[in-house]
Formats: sequence, structure tokens, C-alpha cells
Amino acid sequence: MSLGDPNPDTAAALGPVNGRSSQDPAEEESAELPPLKPRDLAKSNRRDSDSEQPLLSAAPEPSSFPSDPSPPPSQCCLPAPGSSIARCCHGGVKMAALAYNLGKREINQHFSVRNAKVLALGAVLLLSACHAVSWGYSRGDATCDYLISSGRFLGENVWQPYSCMMHKYKASEAKSCLADQHVTFVGDSRIRQLFYAFVKIINPYVKEEGNKHADIPFEDKAARLRVDFLWHPEANNSMKQCFQSLRESTTSKPRMVVAGAATWSIKINNGSVESLAQYKVNVTDMAPVLEKMAETSDVYWVLQDPVYEPLISESRKMITNERIDAYNEIAAGILNGTHKKSKSKIRLFSASKLISEETMSDSVDGLHLPESSRDISAMILMNAYCNNIIKPIDGSCCQSTPPLTLIQKLAACFFALSIVGYASLTLIQRNQHRKSKTCSDIESGEEKKPATATPAASNLEILLASLCKLGIIMAYFYFCDRANLFMKENKFYTHSSFFIPIIYILVLGVFYNENTKETKLLNREQTDEWKGWMQLVILIYHISGASSFLPVYMHVRVLVAAYLFQTGYGHFSYFWLKGDFGIYRISQVLFRLNFLVVVLCIIMDRPYQFYYFVPLVTFWFMVIYGSLAIWPQIIQKKANANYLWHLGLMLKFSFFLLCICFLSYSQGSFEKIFSLWPISKLFELNGSVYEWWFRWKLDRYAVFYGMLFAFIYLALQKRQVLSEGKGEPLFSTKVSNVLLFVSVVSFLTYSIWASSCKNKTECNEMHPSVSVVQILAFVLIRNIPGYARSVYSSFFAWFGKISLELFICQYHIWLAADTKGILVLIPGNPMLNIIVSTFIFVCAAHEISHITNNLAQILVPKDNSALVKRLLCMAGFFFGLLFLSAFQN
Repeated sequence: MSLGDPNPDTAAALGPVNGRSSQDPAEEESAELPPLKPRDLAKSNRRDSDSEQPLLSAAPEPSSFPSDPSPPPSQCCLPAPGSSIARCCHGGVKMAALAYNLGKREINQHFSVRNAKVLALGAVLLLSACHAVSWGYSRGDATCDYLISSGRFLGENVWQPYSCMMHKYKASEAKSCLADQHVTFVGDSRIRQLFYAFVKIINPYVKEEGNKHADIPFEDKAARLRVDFLWHPEANNSMKQCFQSLRESTTSKPRMVVAGAATWSIKINNGSVESLAQYKVNVTDMAPVLEKMAETSDVYWVLQDPVYEPLISESRKMITNERIDAYNEIAAGILNGTHKKSKSKIRLFSASKLISEETMSDSVDGLHLPESSRDISAMILMNAYCNNIIKPIDGSCCQSTPPLTLIQKLAACFFALSIVGYASLTLIQRNQHRKSKTCSDIESGEEKKPATATPAASNLEILLASLCKLGIIMAYFYFCDRANLFMKENKFYTHSSFFIPIIYILVLGVFYNENTKETKLLNREQTDEWKGWMQLVILIYHISGASSFLPVYMHVRVLVAAYLFQTGYGHFSYFWLKGDFGIYRISQVLFRLNFLVVVLCIIMDRPYQFYYFVPLVTFWFMVIYGSLAIWPQIIQKKANANYLWHLGLMLKFSFFLLCICFLSYSQGSFEKIFSLWPISKLFELNGSVYEWWFRWKLDRYAVFYGMLFAFIYLALQKRQVLSEGKGEPLFSTKVSNVLLFVSVVSFLTYSIWASSCKNKTECNEMHPSVSVVQILAFVLIRNIPGYARSVYSSFFAWFGKISLELFICQYHIWLAADTKGILVLIPGNPMLNIIVSTFIFVCAAHEISHITNNLAQILVPKDNSALVKRLLCMAGFFFGLLFLSAFQN
């Protein structure tokens, strides 16, 4: 049953983004296979339904062609049921149709989910090997080198270092990183510009004033940090003595030194060859001093930025890019250690040169750096020094791999034992199977067969196989987002990066359409479709960084509210119609919703609230369950016998709404409730429940709206007010037209309002109350016309069945740095990288969906006594996690 399916004969709704049924998943997926002819049935039965499932369900083919004599050539037969191909009576056309359907089935046999997953596994192994060979396992130093030496512009002012993410530091972060530290800039006017840009990160209100050709000090007494600029415009003996003094200083030895000079030497000596030779002698003389300084300080030599020659004044005409390149070549050859046995500890800062090549035309005088260029260069320096200290989530450059926690080590051992156990069990079974094979009787020559058929897979085998697969997938998760094996890049939003993929998936969704099995409002296929296209939009929203565009942000907020609306609708429908409040039901739902998140919390070392949507859905499911399960339990059967029970249900709804309003306007009470141990361990993020308060408050009414809508719909359905037949409008023609008009106007009105919001704070204040307008408008537009209710997109529905896994897995194996960046498996080709990473990501999510189903069948038994024992074991497991977490902290 999908999230919104109220049919009591189907399985229960299991969550807003994962409406899988509790049936065997193989049964559920086999419905997508095209029907086979009788002669193919035996071969089909030998195939596993999941392994041969086509990636997208195809239009079913006719099971057989009629054996009646063909009508005259001028006549054509009607299409077969469910097929868009008319079985024309001409023999050639009939054979073409047959060949088309057989070819389509053949493609589905080879391009199956199992084959796709094998291909994805091969791609992962190949890419992992390539990255390991190219970069090595620990890439902290390598990303630092790339940060200061390479990169490209994503936009006018957005710099992307090669292979890693650059964090934009705020003043508070910079002060925290540089507390009790001393930073020194040594050089000419260009280095002075870099000094001011660096200082303005710490204090944005600093003004560039004073004698420009003199030393400039900066101090923040509160943070106890110093940043000095020392005026030494030429690489000569004076600069060497300066470095010697800094190295021998006993009072305040600098932790970072940034130096560079060349343009003054070119200008003073009119670009002579002798000046270039003297520069080489001077740099060679300074190199040993800088090397010794680099043993205790981070030393950066800034290569000279190019000039914009059309703007250069007459007095500086001798400063040409050709001469600058010559000076840079000498400095790089001497200082980077290429001619030495060991690599130099002095770091060449050449990213500034690359940045200036793109921005120097904006310079005021053609020589000095434009503001955008120097700000980016200063931020690069801040990242190079601070990332491994502050460890920002969205700053992967210069960060070393975090050490494994005790819980992660235990988890790795557990999965390793599971893999060994499964391999051992497989070898034992193969050995037994080999012994039980048929053998020939030497005397009679007759073949003897085993007495019994091969038994079905045992629970132990399924358990070990599932854990083995899960362990391999979790290793991929870890290497993608915790180790430094793969690259990461920052997001950059453009309208085309969001809207073009949206149009593309919309076309695919419309192309793959089929008839629904039933035509009820929010039927199973339709809710799967709804979840599927919403999830795809959210994925595109996340990877494109579209949260920076307010209209898109507000519409995606409606999609999140719609998931919660489905939670209220689906779970209320189930409890109202079936009255099943048993422990098995609640255990199944909680297991399916939380299994993957709990595993990721352990493997990725993240708190439960980090995956905010699953805690949100779990909380609201428990609220729905509690509100309907507590005395008096009111279900449809009881309410139909006595209509006074409807009044009781309305009182429950009113109390439910009152509690929501109270908690939403009393932040203190809310935080007191969720700060109690052990509840606080579930909802705290960075030591506070504020994030949980914000997320809860943002869509606080969506579940209530879903429950109320379900009650009204089921009441109207019970009284046969609705017409839900195939092709019939939901209401009378007049009422349907009026409701459709109102719905379209409401839908557009919300979009106009969302696009006119001034800021997120203002929009978020209104969102909880008005988001239901667009949700209800969509539901009515989608369901009032009978023809719209009778078809669905199999493309979107396929993704809807694994939407929970897609939502969670994106955090680590599609996005990167806990959703702050983008995972880069194939550098240098963004389009190919997205295609490959998306393919692997979808295959992993689909496999996790089936693993969860298999484990739910084993770990959550229907027998109450066995289930209680399992629940006690799980409770002990979670208390053990709490203890280990407290111990390692």
C-alpha cells in the first residue's frame, strides 16, 4: 500500500517517503514485468522476480494473437488490452508488432535491476581503484596543494578549487581559528592588498588607511591574535634579514608567513636582464632561511599575478606579463624543490595568479588586484590554515581523514564477520550440494536423483546475505563522505542547472504512463507517482543548490509538507479502517522508517537528528498512533454503529490541534520536553534541540491537514457521494468544474505569493498555514477528472517506491560533505560525473530498500512473544549505543 492508500485490504502505509507494502518485495516488483506467453512461462518461473525486474515497467504485450482467419487487408483489429499497438491484419505488420514486443522483453531480460546493480558495483570498484592509485588513500596534503595552486570559476565570484570544497569563513570562525596566533605578510603593495583582505575576514570594518609604504600592524585583543604587514617590496637582502628575524623571534614567532615580490624589481631596473639574474641570486640566497622557517611555520610564496597591460600607466609599462612569467619561473624553480632530493616545505601560492587571469580586467590601474580577486585569495589562505582546525562540514580542502570512533570500529568488525559468515555458509552449502548431485549407478547405468528438492533459503542465509550486502554498501558510504578517497566540489546555482533537469524528468514521466489498477482518489499507483516526482525534484533542488533562489525554496518546502500530509492521510486511513493498533504494526513501521538512518548514524558518526526528516516522520507517526490508540479507540466500524463517536473523534482532533498550537508558540516548553534524557539524544544536534524545534514548527499543521482530509474523504466515500469509476469525474460535472477552477486559481495564487516573498524568515512564518492550499489544489486537480485518475506515470512510481532510501542516501553518496557539496567520481567532466554517480546512487538505494524489506521480515516477527523478545534485545542494543557514545565522547 502506498502512503495514501486507504484500502483496508492492502498493506499499511509505512511512511511519507516509503510507502512499500509489507508483502514480499519480490511479489510487489513482479507486477512490473510484461506478461509472458505460455511457452515462455516455464523459463520465466525459473527467474528470480527481483533480479529480472526491468528498470522501468513497459507496456504489456498481448498474450497471444487470435487464431481466427485474418480479416480483409482494409480492416484493422483493435489494439490488444493495455497495448498501444494495433494488431493490423496484414501479416508483415503483425510480425513487426510481435518482433517489437519480443525485443522489448529481451531488453528487459538483460537490462534488469540485478544487471544494473552488478554494473554499478563494477563501476564503484574501478573508480575506487583509480582514485586510490591517483591520489592515495590520505589526500589531506594533496587537497591543500590543489587549493593553493589550481581551480576554476563557477560564477563571477565563486572559485572552485580542484578536487575539494572551500569554506567561506565568518569573522567568529576566523577568530576562533587564529586565537593566540601571529600571522605575517611580507612584500609589496600586492601583498598589502592580500593582507587587508585577510584582516577583513577577521574584522569586516577595518579600513585601508595609513602610510602604504610602511609596516602595518593589526591586533584583536579579545581573540589575542596579531596580523602584521611588513613592507619589503623587493626580494633582496633586506627581505632575507626580515625572515631571519621572524625565525629567531622568541616573543611572537609567526604561525603563518605569506610573502612575495617582483614588480618593484622590474620597475626600478626597467625590466633589465641583469635585474632578473640578481632576482635569481637573491631568491636562491633566501631559500634556506625560508626552508628553516617552514619547519615551524606555514610559509607561502605568492607567485606574481599578471597585469592588464591596456590599463598600465606609462611609468609602469616595463611591467609586462612576459617579464612577470620569467620572474615566476625562477621563483618556482628555486622554491618548490624540483631540483632537490626532497620536496620543499615552502608552498607556492599560484591560485591567486589563476584567479587574476580571469579578473584583472576589472583592476583600477592594471597592476593592483581587483577586490573580488584578493578576497578569494585571502579566503584560500584562511582555508589552507584553518580547515584542519575548525573542520567545517563544507570545507574539505586541507582536512585530514577523521579517526574512526569506537562505535565505527565495532560496526566494521560486525559487518566483516557477517561477510565471513555468509561466505562460509555459501561454501558449506555448495559442498553439500555437490555431494548430493545425481550420480550414475555403475552396475545398472541408471541415474539416481536426490530424494528431496533443494530447500528454500533459510532465515539465517537471508540475514547473512542482507548484512553482507549492507556492509559493502556502507563501506562505499564511508569512503565517499568520510575518507579522502573521492573528490568533492562546492554547489553553484544557476537557473539552467535546476530547471533543465526538471523539464527532462517531466518529459520522461509523461512518456512512461500506464493505466491504474484502480481509480480511487489517491490510489496506490498515484501516491507512488506523487512521492516519486516530488523526490526527484528535491534531489535536483539539493544538487543544484537551488535553496539560494527563494521561489524554488518555497515550492520545495511545499513538497516536504506534502510528504507529511501523506503521512497523516495514509496512517489515519489505515487505523480508521482496520483498527489495527497491535505491537507488530507499530514495530514494522518504525523499523522500516529508521533502520537505514540508525545504521548511518553508526557508520557515518552522525546524530539521529542530522537526518531530520526521518525523526520528523517517526515523531508524527507516533503522535497519530497515540492520538487514535488511547481510550476511547474510535474506528470507522464503531462510528458507523453510533454517530456520536464522530463527535468523540472531532474532540480528539481539536485536542490534537490545541497541543500543536501550544507547543508552536511556547518554545521554552517544547525545548524542556525534548531536552529530557534519553529523548534529548534523539533530537539534539550540536548540543541543542533548536534545529528540531525549527524543523517541527515549519510543517506543524501538515499532518493534521492530512488526517482531516482522510476523514472527510472516507466519510464522503462511505455515503457514496463520490463517483470513482473509470473515466468518471469525482463529483457531478458542475461541481467538478467549479472545484477545478478554484483549485487552479488557488495553486497559481500560492505560486505568485511564494515568488513575491522578500526573505525566508517572512515566508517561513506563513508557510505552515498556507502550504495546505497548494497541496489540496494539486490533489483535486489530479483526481477530479476521471481520465487523470485512471493513468499514472510508471517512471515516477518506480522512484516513489524507494523514495525514503533516495532521500537518505543522497546525504553521502550523491551529494558530499553531508549534503553541502557534490561528490566527484569523474573529475573534469561534470555531466558524465552526474550520470555515473546518479546511476550508482539509485542502484544502492534500490538495494537498500530490498535489504530493509528482507530484514524486516526476519527481525520483526508476527508472533507477539517472539516480537517482545526482539524488542527487548533492540532496547538493549540502543542503550549499549548510548553507553558507548558517552564513553567515546
